[in-house]
Amino acid sequence: MTQLFDQVIKEVSKLPTAEQDALASILLEEIASEARWTDSFAKSQELLDKLAAEALAEYAAGRPRPM
Repeated sequence: MTQLFDQVIKEVSKLPTAEQDALASILLEEIASEARWTDSFAKSQELLDKLAAEALAEYAAGRPRPM
């Protein structure tokens, strides 16, 4: 555990139980959210590669359109 996180834990431990639980819930949800994003990006890599290849092929063929 890092020194900064250890300091946070010490400060949080001084709070009332309800506030500790609220902070813990926020942290757990943030960790879960980050895991979902990581998983989503990992699963989309193949599609992103395909879309990039299509865009490059269209550019090489001179078919891009101004936006």
